[in-house]
Amino acid sequence: MHVGLHHFLTLACLLFVIGLTGVLARRNALVIYMCLELMLSAATLALVAFARFNNSMDGAVFVFFVITVAAAEVAVGLALIVALFRKRETVRVDELKSLKH
Repeated sequence: MHVGLHHFLTLACLLFVIGLTGVLARRNALVIYMCLELMLSAATLALVAFARFNNSMDGAVFVFFVITVAAAEVAVGLALIVALFRKRETVRVDELKSLKH
């Protein structure tokens, strides 16, 4: 069985849809954040697949920068979630209506 570009793109689309569904359906900030990371990973998989099947390093180099930004995003995002939990003692998005208090 030969694994083609459409297999990778189908997997990337499936992962992206799962992440999008999680962002829209969940109320826990940590789960929403994990689903956003899943969507970013799906986009990264598509970039790697295009780079591989075009015999180009452009997509792979771009993926390196995406992973670097994602690492910084994880640090900042988790710090925000921890700060919200310490301040409000909840991570449920529907209970975080106002950030003034």
